[in-house]
Amino acid sequence: MKSVNLQRTESLLMELIPEALSNLDDNRINSLPITGVNCKNGKYDAIVYFDGSDYDKEEIKIIISLLNRANGRIKTHILASTGWYKCPNFNFVNDTSLEKSKHIEDLFMQIRKTKSSEE
Repeated sequence: MKSVNLQRTESLLMELIPEALSNLDDNRINSLPITGVNCKNGKYDAIVYFDGSDYDKEEIKIIISLLNRANGRIKTHILASTGWYKCPNFNFVNDTSLEKSKHIEDLFMQIRKTKSSEE
């Protein structure tokens, strides 16, 4: 179970990272939806999940590269907004949980259809 302070940090980062991205000039990442932040203990590292369901694999690689290049500006924005002494290093990952849940829902629909056609 995560500590309350770590959960607060994650919640604050969920608000500040999209705000920092919106200040960037690149249209590919300034409106990118952030779906989650997972901080490690000590706030040294954080995994930032984004919704890349609208992009193909090559575009996702480009987006991750752009996010890694903007990492310093994101950190600067967060440090200025919070007054923290240190900011976690961000690792950006495409969140595939939305696609997986959609796939599971599709499977349930297929099961319902086969059951209704058998009756």
